[in-house]
Amino acid sequence: MAASNLSPVTVTPSSQLCSSKNGVFAPLQAGMVKSSTINKSAGKGRSLKITCMASSIPADRVPDMGKRELMNLILLGALSLPTAGMLVPYATFFVPPGAGKAGEGTVAKDAIGNDVIASEWLKTHGPGDRTLTQGLKGDPTYLVVENDRTLATYGINAVCTHLGCVVPWNKAENKFVCPCHGSQYNNQGLVVRGPAPLSLALAHADIDDGKVLFVPWVETDFRTGEAPWWA
Repeated sequence: MAASNLSPVTVTPSSQLCSSKNGVFAPLQAGMVKSSTINKSAGKGRSLKITCMASSIPADRVPDMGKRELMNLILLGALSLPTAGMLVPYATFFVPPGAGKAGEGTVAKDAIGNDVIASEWLKTHGPGDRTLTQGLKGDPTYLVVENDRTLATYGINAVCTHLGCVVPWNKAENKFVCPCHGSQYNNQGLVVRGPAPLSLALAHADIDDGKVLFVPWVETDFRTGEAPWWA
């Protein structure tokens, strides 16, 4: 009496090529297994070994491939939008105050952080006054009142060109005197005594909608007749 043992297989849509002593053939439904053995016993016993190898299926024959690609695109879009929304605030955090394209300005801020209104400022600051405000990139910048009680068209950056100390205005001597190493600048910020090597930087002081607006100075330095070293 003959008996046969067949190893269990799993039916999948994958195609296979099988080989045996009798040649190579392709079964219609084959399992995703590398080999299967069918043993047939009769009389003294004989065995037949069949080896099957899975072959790949072209992408266009995979069921519902179009739906899968559509779902992948939808998932990618759903993840991209909130991720981009979270990254924008982090990116803007690293942009320095007042940074932007050349020609853009920064509204001057007073000591308590309020916008400087030109008309209000002139009510409390007389001729010859030089008072610190917050200027471009957050640098301390002097707002200058001319002798005719109008605002000067320039602001003076208070950062010393020697080692970066903030230079105070000395009204009695009518000049800026650095307390760190003694550098001195005239009333327009022109260096008159070292060790500071350069004059104080300038910024345009314009009036926009009643507010004082500092704008980068990129033209010739009117005090020296040379190109601005800070531009």
